[in-house]
Amino acid sequence: MTDVPAQTAAAGKAGEPLVVLVSLPGCVYCETVRRNYLAPQAAAGEIRVREIDMTADTPLRDADGTMTTARAWARARQINAAPTVLFLDRSGRYAAAPLRGMQPDFYGAYFEQALDTARDKVAAAR
Repeated sequence: MTDVPAQTAAAGKAGEPLVVLVSLPGCVYCETVRRNYLAPQAAAGEIRVREIDMTADTPLRDADGTMTTARAWARARQINAAPTVLFLDRSGRYAAAPLRGMQPDFYGAYFEQALDTARDKVAAAR
């Protein structure tokens, strides 16, 4: 089960946003984002990452404590494209604008810019 409040709180305690990859099974672009941008930083302990399959009915505890599914959670946030990367603050709100889709030429720069924005917002709230 994905527990958004616990995960955002843990990330916030470390002074970081929670990075959430909203993906689809078999999505080539999702794999590119996961492998090239998220996994290396997560492995180095630089970011906290969770992945949510936007088609799954797996249980998820939302930021307000209510139980829902991954599919309903993504739909409630009007996520209709994969990959979408979210940057959530300690309360589960957006700390930076979501990255929707994957633009190969400048994706790394867009990701780092959004991550910096989210980190600044999380730091300001401490």
